[in-house]
Amino acid sequence: MSQSAGVHLPLLIRSKSAVEHGTVPGAVFNVVNSIIGSGIMSLPAILKVLGVFPSLAVIVIVAVLAEISVDFLMRFSDTGIKPTYASVMKEAFGSVGGLITKVCIIINNFGGAILLLIIIGDVLSGKKSGDEVHLGILQQWFGIHWWNSREVALLITLVLVMLPLVLYRRVESLKYSSAISTLLAVSFVAICSGLAIVALVQGKTQTPKLVPRIDNQKSFFDLFTAVPVVVTAFAFHFNVHPIGFELAKPSDMKIAVRLALMFCAVIYFTIGLFGYLLFGDLTQSDILVNFDQTADSAVGSFFNSLIRVSYALHIMLVFPILNFSLRANIDELFFPKKPLLATDNKRFVILTLVILVFSYLAAIAIPDIWYFFQFLGSTTALSLAFIFPGTIVLRDALRISTRKDKIIALVMIILAVGTSAIAISTNIYNAFK
Repeated sequence: MSQSAGVHLPLLIRSKSAVEHGTVPGAVFNVVNSIIGSGIMSLPAILKVLGVFPSLAVIVIVAVLAEISVDFLMRFSDTGIKPTYASVMKEAFGSVGGLITKVCIIINNFGGAILLLIIIGDVLSGKKSGDEVHLGILQQWFGIHWWNSREVALLITLVLVMLPLVLYRRVESLKYSSAISTLLAVSFVAICSGLAIVALVQGKTQTPKLVPRIDNQKSFFDLFTAVPVVVTAFAFHFNVHPIGFELAKPSDMKIAVRLALMFCAVIYFTIGLFGYLLFGDLTQSDILVNFDQTADSAVGSFFNSLIRVSYALHIMLVFPILNFSLRANIDELFFPKKPLLATDNKRFVILTLVILVFSYLAAIAIPDIWYFFQFLGSTTALSLAFIFPGTIVLRDALRISTRKDKIIALVMIILAVGTSAIAISTNIYNAFK
């Protein structure tokens, strides 16, 4: 009961009569909002590394595997209760399995929260990449001052925008901010695509490479470092049970996930292609940084600013959703026998502030999102998305696995572990070299 109350159910318990079943369209919206976050910013950099055709293939493959892994999680959940991801792993592998899952969710979501703050800092206060200096939007508008430095601007944003939102005790209170967040993300993709089409018509775009170019400075194994970034962009499995078991028929989650993944795959490839067309080999790991350049016209400059501001606002509104799940898992891990988090004002406020402070300090210390994406994608995101669901099928605690299920699960695990090992080894080798 403690686990369900701490992670899956709302922080405040409602009477059964007040509970309304979710709908498939609502589940689609929630899944899309869980998927589209900071990952979209690095999709153009994926095309720069892999080329157009391999990038499309990786996006499709990861989306298909994500759908299969979600189907595994739902089928191997006890429909008599409302389980969490950790409870499913606990049923298969005991308390150790549940504990490992909680730790992975905390690391993954905490890393995601840091990524969101890094992107906001890039937009507001710019970024230095080697010899390149990209000004933030505040610096372009008002000049360089102490109050629009990365540290100060991010702190003000946390206090004035994010703190009021993360203090909500129930996730239902964030439904309107989530709707606005998704609308801003779609608007960002539409505007960026429009700018790329105009540049293409005017002949100002670079010819995109269709396949990766491997030379003496780039090895074949470097290409594998892009895969974890895509995996991170599709990691939403920690929200599967909260969304799926709000539906009248949990089996409808399969339809919702399929529609959401198809939509997100199209969005990801669209922004990746048009973002890469706009900036070519100059594409940054966070494409918002590229939009600091001065356009040829006042209209172009306006759209550059609009893109950066709209997605920065989107990120600010995604943060509370991610924080909600993170806070619930931390509380369940460290205070499993305490009363519900929402009923303990002191514990709720302290835990919320601790998460914000550590996220802020990490976002200031970490300069680039690419390496953070690789780390999360090579470890916790791969585990939550593919490795854990595969092991649940192979373990088959409910005795429902078919031969086909086990073959697919084994292939999924092998692909995930192999990709992770190559990506991590390549990054370590490049770091020492």
